[in-house]
Amino acid sequence: MDSAFFFHPDGERGPARARREARAKAVCQACPVLELCRRHALAVHEPYGIWGGLSEGEREAIIKLEKRTLAVAN
Repeated sequence: MDSAFFFHPDGERGPARARREARAKAVCQACPVLELCRRHALAVHEPYGIWGGLSEGEREAIIKLEKRTLAVAN
């Protein structure tokens, strides 16, 4: 599978982007390394594409939540 499937082309927005992301996430759900891929993307703060079934925005939200949780714990 072409890795470009998991990354948005320049200018892709709205329904076209949502459809591509949904298709990419569906592929991720059947992938045997889903959790490993997700953990990697979160650990390195991967800024682009669908990784481990998560979009850029979803990963960003998780990372922000983790930072807030750590700040409160300290």
